[in-house]
Amino acid sequence: MNKTKDITKNTKKTYHVKNWGKYNKALIQRGSLTLWISDDIKTWWYGTGHDTYSDRAIEAMLTIQAIHRLPLRATVGFVQSIFRLTGINLSVPDYTTLSRRAESIRVPLRVSRKETTDLILDSTGVKVFGEGEWKVRKHGWSKRRVWKKIHVGIDSNGEIRAVEVTGHNAHDCTAVNDILNQGDTPVTDFYGDGAYDTWGVYHLLLAHGVSGFHIPPQKNAKIHVHGNTKRTPYPRDENLRAIRKSTRKRWKEVSGYHVRSLGETVMYRYKTTFGGHMTFRREKRQKTEVLVKCNILNTFHFLGSPESCVS
Repeated sequence: MNKTKDITKNTKKTYHVKNWGKYNKALIQRGSLTLWISDDIKTWWYGTGHDTYSDRAIEAMLTIQAIHRLPLRATVGFVQSIFRLTGINLSVPDYTTLSRRAESIRVPLRVSRKETTDLILDSTGVKVFGEGEWKVRKHGWSKRRVWKKIHVGIDSNGEIRAVEVTGHNAHDCTAVNDILNQGDTPVTDFYGDGAYDTWGVYHLLLAHGVSGFHIPPQKNAKIHVHGNTKRTPYPRDENLRAIRKSTRKRWKEVSGYHVRSLGETVMYRYKTTFGGHMTFRREKRQKTEVLVKCNILNTFHFLGSPESCVS
């Protein structure tokens, strides 16, 4: 008797974009060189006190520098040419001013207003300085390779709602507290991979009123609060019991854990748009740089994002 193989068991779902026409226009718009200069630019371009230029002016130039991947000197020349072509009679800060002010200006992360939000955490490493990948592959790496780790918290729509920058050796869970403290929108559901499966993370989430815990317990995890006690069930234990009743794969599907892949998508978009390295060397300037780039990604997101569904 011949046994027929179940070809549907491991068949991967295929998706297609429902709003391709709108999304296609958004992708084209991302490469537009058209610059909209507000009529009141002369009222906010210059600063007050000892700062010749306002924070808004510095942020605008850093945004141009990031989106076009320009050195600071080339950014100055780029903006000077724009002002000259448009007939705007304003001076432009030099590259040393841009570098110095990047350490002190406050760049807010611009997000949409929501009553509640969910939060998907992920991180990636970006190089500060050191050899390129070709040299490392051929001759190995040296001790002068320095990296930073970027932690982002996004919602289920792909909007970046929180950002933190740490050293390359910092564990992912160490950034959870700073991420949760950014913004005043209550978080209902938290999504993270196994790196966030620590007691400290669960305590922080409970303290912030999170009700949905989508973190896969470690394979050797044990029940913390047994069912025969009168204590309140612990969220991690509930996930562990659900996994034991079915399978880990099934738990991920039922709990919606796979939405966490959006975090990896945002990290990929960050590196393909801006590259995998930092422009600045000092920590505060690096935080400013990352915030400026995340604001650019959110702007791209608001222009149009894909809406996918199963084929």
